[in-house]
Parts: sequence; C-alpha cells; structure tokens
Amino acid sequence: MSERILVIEDDPAILKLLRRGLAYEGYLVDTATDGRSGLLLARDNHPDLVVLDWMLPGMDGLEVCHRLRTGGEVPIVMLTAKDTIQDRVQGLDAGADDYLVKPFNLDELLARVRALLRRTQVKRIPVLEFADLKLDTGSRQASRGERMISLTAKEYELLDLFMRHPRQVLTREVIFDRVWGYDFGGESNVLEVYIRYLRQKLEDGGEDRLLQTVRGVGYVIRETP
Repeated sequence: MSERILVIEDDPAILKLLRRGLAYEGYLVDTATDGRSGLLLARDNHPDLVVLDWMLPGMDGLEVCHRLRTGGEVPIVMLTAKDTIQDRVQGLDAGADDYLVKPFNLDELLARVRALLRRTQVKRIPVLEFADLKLDTGSRQASRGERMISLTAKEYELLDLFMRHPRQVLTREVIFDRVWGYDFGGESNVLEVYIRYLRQKLEDGGEDRLLQTVRGVGYVIRETP
C-alpha cells in the first residue's frame, strides 16, 4: 500500500508542483489550501506524512502544526519563506520534523520525505506480509510459511521496498534511488544480480514466484498469473 501524504499549501503553483511530484513518486496525495480544511483531511484520511506551509490564510501553519502534533505522531515537513535561525527554531518547536525554505528544490524535498517516512515505517508496520511471505522489519528476517529466509543487507532493503509497494511496478531508476541512493547507470547489471539472489532465496522451498519482471520497465511483487 502506498504512503498517503497530505499537502497543506495555499500557493496554486507550489501546490501543483508538489501534487505532481509526489504522485509521480507513487504516493497518494491529498491537498488543502487552508489550515482548517487540512486538519479535517488529516482527521479523516490519516496521512503518513504532512507537507505544511507556514503562511496560510486564517489558521497559520504553526497552529496547524501544534494541533497535528497533539493529535498524533505524523511526520511534518514545514515549508516557509522565513529563513532566520529564530524562525527555524520556532517551526521545530511547534512540532515540525523538518524545515525547508522557499524556494526549494523538489528533489531535496522528496529526499527529505523519503527519509522521514523511512524513520517512521518500522514503528508503523513492524511485520510486512504479502501472500505467504512475511518480512519482520525489527529482526530483518523473512519467511515463507514455516521456512525462514536469511537475507543480506541489500537483499533486505530490496525486499522491504517491494513489500511496501505490493503489486506496484517499480522502475529500475526508482529502485536504484531508494536502495542504493544514486543511479548506477543503464549499463550496470547489479540490480539483476540482486534480483536473482533474492528470487533464489524466496523460491528455495519450491514456492511460487512472487518477484516478477516487467520487461523494459522494472520489477513488481505480485502473485504469479
């Protein structure tokens, strides 16, 4: 299941940029243009992360941040044109987890969103399950039925990524970015090697294949047709 992100921003151009950029990364995106409607969306849809503008009409971002924080532990990235140290301290004291000054770079914001979601995922979903495959994110141990599967660090990161996006085709570029942190380039076969290792371990007991190849695109975890 994809993570749900709530964007509370009253600038139409920035709102459009964030909605498109986050949706392209595979997130489910809800949007609000003022604090009160943003709080209502947060209450009804339970986002995994909130991107929050400081300067909002009516209820400002600091008040929204306070209310979100008293209602739960959702990660909050605050956006603002205010860039003094005092402003940053005020935003963080209000409960924001991260702080980005406008104008911001979209790639940097996406990287910060990924980092915050990674920090909270283990607390949210300790055991991931798909079909007969389980991944315990605490012990970093996988299993199919009663059979335990030992994984290397990179195999675990790969499987964790697929298990968090079941039935969603992930491109080579997205996988490299999420697991290795940068692009190896089109000529590298390191991903194919790790996919082969992972498949061997997942299917060692004669189980059905779950890790599927989508030719020319990437890979997906889903049931065998």
